[in-house]
Amino acid sequence: MSAFTGWRAALRMARRDALRARGRSVLVAAMIALPVLGVTAVDLTYRSIQPTLAEELTAKIGSADARFEAAGVGPVKVEQLPADAEEVYFPDGASYPEGDLEDAVDVPAALPKGSRSITEQSVPASVTTRHGVADTPVTEVDTGDPMLRGRIELVKGRYPKSGAEIAATAGFAEASGLSVGDRLTVRGPGRSYTVTGVVELPADLEKKSLYALPGAVIAPWREAADDDENVVLPQVGELAWLVKGSSGAGVTWQDILAANEKGVVVTSRQVALNPPPDSQVPAAGKSRPEEPDDRLAAAALTVGAMALLEIVLLAGPAFAVGARRSRRQLGLVGSCGGTRGQVRAVVLAGGLVLGGVGTVAGAGAGFALTVLFRPMIEEFSGRRFGELTVHPGEILGIAVLGLVTGVLAALAPAIVAGRQSILESLTGHRGSRRSSRVLPAAGTAVLAGGVALALYGGLSGSSKLVAGGSVLAELGLLGCIPVIVGFLGRLGRRLPLTPRIALRDAARNRGRTAPAVAAVMAAVAGSVAIATYTASTTAEQAYDHRPNLTAGTTAVTISTEGSAAELSQARAAVEQHYPVSGARADIERVWAGSDCAVHVGEEGRDCGVLELIKPTGGAHSCPLSGDGAKELAQRISAEEHKRLMNSPACVDEEFTQRVFSGDDHKILVGGAELLDSYVKLKDPAAAKALAAGTPVLLNSAYAQDGEVDLKAVHAYNNDDESAKAQHSRGATTTVDRLKVYVAPDSYAATPGIRMIMPKKTARELGLHTGSAGSVYALTRDPSEAEKQAADAALTRAGGLAQIMTATEPAGSDDDATLLILALFAGVVTLGAAAMTTGLAKADAEADLTTLSAVGAPPGVRRSLSGFQCLVVVLTGVLLGTAAGLVPAVALRLTDLRTALEAMRSQPMQSAYTPIEMPWPTIAFLTLAVPALAGLLAAALTSSRTALARRAG
Repeated sequence: MSAFTGWRAALRMARRDALRARGRSVLVAAMIALPVLGVTAVDLTYRSIQPTLAEELTAKIGSADARFEAAGVGPVKVEQLPADAEEVYFPDGASYPEGDLEDAVDVPAALPKGSRSITEQSVPASVTTRHGVADTPVTEVDTGDPMLRGRIELVKGRYPKSGAEIAATAGFAEASGLSVGDRLTVRGPGRSYTVTGVVELPADLEKKSLYALPGAVIAPWREAADDDENVVLPQVGELAWLVKGSSGAGVTWQDILAANEKGVVVTSRQVALNPPPDSQVPAAGKSRPEEPDDRLAAAALTVGAMALLEIVLLAGPAFAVGARRSRRQLGLVGSCGGTRGQVRAVVLAGGLVLGGVGTVAGAGAGFALTVLFRPMIEEFSGRRFGELTVHPGEILGIAVLGLVTGVLAALAPAIVAGRQSILESLTGHRGSRRSSRVLPAAGTAVLAGGVALALYGGLSGSSKLVAGGSVLAELGLLGCIPVIVGFLGRLGRRLPLTPRIALRDAARNRGRTAPAVAAVMAAVAGSVAIATYTASTTAEQAYDHRPNLTAGTTAVTISTEGSAAELSQARAAVEQHYPVSGARADIERVWAGSDCAVHVGEEGRDCGVLELIKPTGGAHSCPLSGDGAKELAQRISAEEHKRLMNSPACVDEEFTQRVFSGDDHKILVGGAELLDSYVKLKDPAAAKALAAGTPVLLNSAYAQDGEVDLKAVHAYNNDDESAKAQHSRGATTTVDRLKVYVAPDSYAATPGIRMIMPKKTARELGLHTGSAGSVYALTRDPSEAEKQAADAALTRAGGLAQIMTATEPAGSDDDATLLILALFAGVVTLGAAAMTTGLAKADAEADLTTLSAVGAPPGVRRSLSGFQCLVVVLTGVLLGTAAGLVPAVALRLTDLRTALEAMRSQPMQSAYTPIEMPWPTIAFLTLAVPALAGLLAAALTSSRTALARRAG
């Protein structure tokens, strides 16, 4: 019999066996189809969501042929790259032009002859909304022109047709509460416009903007500013021209070179898609290529390897159980003269058949689900698909991978079936095999080597070594799982009946239990690795973040030109619209000099200034700034650098932000309520000191022996005749030494405040004070509607007050990512547990029948299934958590290496690189998922035993 004939017979037997055991076949095909489905959908989504060069051009210039705009350096010759008009270069030997760069560049003169063009220009504006007032850019462009198609699309209503009409993006319409037919007012020129349509930008669905016809907003605003000095026109964006070439010729490279001669840069669709040779590009070679980041490739390699491994581990036990249930059939093949190779071929053919079915079903379902959920994916990603991009080679590779995976899953059961004697197969006896001692030893060695390689890759900065070491470590741990599972059987000696049987069953059937544990481990390891790295980077970003206000607070501040009435109305706006809690804390500025309310001139010195003099030397000076800082940075560790950065002496050196006062010294007048609501200093002694007239110093680096040096430069208003008479020299300087209450060092980084001075102390020192605003504690972050309503109230109050809320650190939305990862790992874990429990039930039906025969109550079946599932899931989760920490820690070591290099060149740059454990994710996986899996397994297991024929 030829090899082809033998395989044809094996495939026919595999097909019939699959049809005979439909439940197991569907289960195996589904386990192969699910990863194929996921990878296919991810590939289609990634390829479709990544904009091509043509789609990027459409997002910038719509359906136009080109975009012309001034280079911003005046009417001088410039050079550009064919596909990049963002970077401007100068001819060799030329330098950046000096003098007035505002000289007009005649862009229309650079347009190709016979071409048609429209203009585009933007201006930031404050507009009225249904809730109040909001800031948004207004772009003047004819959105109805065909040249804008693909870049701006109509969603509802129609495009503006007159100067009194305006269109809003879907994002702005949702945030503002406006819809088609509503009216809004642009507050600068004071003109009202009717919203005629809602549009979207396919490349940026979350964009919040307004669109009007050219001349509808900027020109009236400029006229109003010329007529009324109280009207201010903000910085207007550069004017650009969208161009359509004559007769469909487009804009050529020669047209671009001619425009560059006049100081105009061009983005041309024709040239970008078909660039000229470098010999025709004057700027060729002047751009610096970006260094590729190998982390994405390493991550993709790791995820692909783990997905392949997981399919093999999940489907392998199913083939093993199928081979055991078909052992009589396989024995008949051998008794009829079939070789061991042909017996193996029958089992491998099962993997080929089910792998093919699962691959076709998974790929088809991947296509269908991507099309079905396309709108949801587009909304989540924030951009529309240009088209559903299919790379046939990649889809074919995924299909081949699924097919090969099915065969690999059947490989180990095929080898075992081929080694089994014909007598054992025909009689149903399994025989006995000793556990291999080589595999655990080899697994331990590979585990240690993989961990060492991953850590070395982290220390050397190689992401590929990290990925390779992580995969090796997980493979090594796989080799140790049979020993770990065998050890579990010894733990049940003193446990009740069902958990004892579950543990011993898991230990006795290691060939079925170990792959399922490994599959759970693989899913959990990937999720824990990503979750740990994400949580760590989020903690790093939160540490590096320097907020403008203390977290959970909001502040209303007023310009020094504002009146008490305006400040009162601003406070009322905050108290009415914001979710404030607790008492209001009022703050005042303090300065030395004439009693003027306006700080004019540099640093307010025309009205005097008040300074805190920082002592020199010792703990008062920051060693990370000044001479010797770089030498020190070369010697210290990241932990020591962190301690120095957080010291009071360095915290002001690193970051100084003006929030409440008009200078850098951050001295404010306030009371005990400011300590409580804003500084969060719950210290009765500090409040008592303020009440007694003693200032509270938040940064101890400015104190020496409990006192500070306060320097007051008294300057006097030239219009103050009495001040002129008393101080003909114009300014005097006094230095007072004040006793202060020094707060703990942890309050040195309080945003906007360095020292709080009681008002009576300021008066005793001859200083002047003026209202600066108020601070409130919040119960939650205000919504967009609440912000807009409060801004509208501020506008009615005079517009000299503003409301600030605490800024959030970057990456604050990563909680959603961690939740998705935990849910993904939980779903895979539950699937693996369900499969393992089903196989265990099918494989141990004889044992269950025996239990019923000796009088075990019906509930034993349920509880046994639950504990079998619990054993697999809990073991896999614990091992997966340990395995997932290896790549996460190694990648963080790579980040630490990069941070240390940056710190040693710039000593004031933070090198803090924490490793943060994602405890909520780990708790969910180690507690909730095993408990849920066990309960579901018990609930879905029948307590009745089917009547079976007596054996023999």
